Amino acid sequence: MTQDRREFLKHSLSVTALAALPAAMAQPAPGAASAMDPRDRVFITNEDSNTVVVIDPRSNTVEQTINLTSFDEDPRPPFRFVTGGVAPTHAAMIHKPLYHGCIDAHGAVPSPDGTLLATSGRGSSNIYLIDAVKRQVIGNTPNPLAGPSTNAERVSGGILLGREPHEPTFTRNGKELWVSLRGEDRIAILDVAQALRHLRGADQSPVRQYLPTLHGPAQVWFNREGTLAFVASQKVARIDVFRVHAGADGHSQPRRLTTLDIAAQDKPGFTPFLKTTPDGSEVWFSHKLADAVSCRSTQGDFALLDHVFLGAGARPNHVEFVANARGSVTYASLARIDDGGPGGVAASRIAIIDRSAPAGQRKVVGQFFTHGREAHGLWTNPENTLLYVAHEQDELPGTPGAGQTVCSAFDVSDPLHPAFIAQIPLGDLALPSGGLRNKKSINLVYVRPGTRGQTA
Repeated sequence: MTQDRREFLKHSLSVTALAALPAAMAQPAPGAASAMDPRDRVFITNEDSNTVVVIDPRSNTVEQTINLTSFDEDPRPPFRFVTGGVAPTHAAMIHKPLYHGCIDAHGAVPSPDGTLLATSGRGSSNIYLIDAVKRQVIGNTPNPLAGPSTNAERVSGGILLGREPHEPTFTRNGKELWVSLRGEDRIAILDVAQALRHLRGADQSPVRQYLPTLHGPAQVWFNREGTLAFVASQKVARIDVFRVHAGADGHSQPRRLTTLDIAAQDKPGFTPFLKTTPDGSEVWFSHKLADAVSCRSTQGDFALLDHVFLGAGARPNHVEFVANARGSVTYASLARIDDGGPGGVAASRIAIIDRSAPAGQRKVVGQFFTHGREAHGLWTNPENTLLYVAHEQDELPGTPGAGQTVCSAFDVSDPLHPAFIAQIPLGDLALPSGGLRNKKSINLVYVRPGTRGQTA
């Protein structure tokens, strides 16, 4: 081996090590750190482990894991996660006898004031509400079998809604929670106050109504004024638009306004995610199988403003917006995994679209590696200086995060040139019978309880 090759390998190993610094050593850049609030937390839903990880962005470490499983509530083997020293696979564990916890923890969204988090169980057909301040599942009860080998609490059954509750979204006034039921072609509309009472023991159902909509509704998002609801689908190339018609009590009386044909942008008819821009003027859609994102006006006839192709096999999941003194961009997380990532490790990328360009001329102006595989959820802090990224797949063998699902943090003070801060291994949930690995991260939200957030 030549000296040049030795130096190259030494440099490559150094880059790999830096890419996965221990979380406690990885700190935000000074400008981003100064914008932090002690209340700030990052919440990540983990679909295979049915857990919610809580990250403290001040240290970029996992502060706790919120348990949505029902394992170890009883000392007998059918209730345990680890039985006879054997841990089930993540796919098999939810089929253990007498399991009544969450199945496929997926969607997540904060309330307008950041004090509540709504999380959907796709497979268990329900929704959970989490106190974002205390970081506790609302409706949990003391476990009568609590002891050294069992959990102190019995997990709430949540609120049963219907098949495939994919994504929840709070109305702008926080009075209601709209949940797209992807397997039932309708939206469940919940009274939030009644939902809290129901979870704490009241008999009355919190579901105000079921709203018929498109085949396979994936998600609802509201315009900034809270007067319109946009509904995307993962089964048809259409967008439903509803007038919310909020009454004096803040509750909706929705009526369909129009249905938009988006076949030209999404021929496969698979749009899993949408979100309005912070200024409220645009709504962006992620067309996963078409490898593209598109943007429409939130006013008038909802005209198409941009259609941006992201490259073959890009498979965009979520979009997020950053607008500060140094630029205005749309980020799109790409599920595709590319070779040649930091340190030579395969990783996914984030596409950067310059939103400062005139409508109709927006395009991808750059990409950056996420330091993780199959990027999914994205969310920024209120100051638009930090970005956090969730990943579905584990890290590659032979890397410092091997076998771990990871979250990545970036300083986006300059939105066009994000700076990597940390790769955060998510670890596991310490159950009495053994460790349950946090696995397959989907949704990620950055929450500052008590302040107006992205859904306000």
